[in-house]
Amino acid sequence: MPRGAFIALVIVAGLVILVVVGKTLFKRVEQNLEGLKDLSIATPPLSSIEDGTYEGSYATFPVKAKVAATVKEGTIANIQLLEHRSGQGQPAEAILATVLTGQKLDVDTISGATYSSIIILKAIEDALRKAH
Repeated sequence: MPRGAFIALVIVAGLVILVVVGKTLFKRVEQNLEGLKDLSIATPPLSSIEDGTYEGSYATFPVKAKVAATVKEGTIANIQLLEHRSGQGQPAEAILATVLTGQKLDVDTISGATYSSIIILKAIEDALRKAH
């Protein structure tokens, strides 16, 4: 086999492998994110949480959030977003104000940033559960 043909064959084989691996990874990410829609999110009883600041996190590739939730006198006094890796889900960060206003995690997700919204809510839930 001529050297040029061999190089072309190697390049084509490499491209085929990249496409197959890429499709597999994309499908896995898509499944991870779709699975978020089935998660339940519950607000722990705030009245039983001692005053303090509690950290929580939640991640499903490729989205991750870490928060610090401050509880004071049985209410969520503040939520600080410590980390949010989201791709295109930056608008989801507005959900913090919704949670503070409603004092609950059972809130509507931000349109166009559903997955990031759920990840942030799960991180807040994790922080509040750690407080118990």
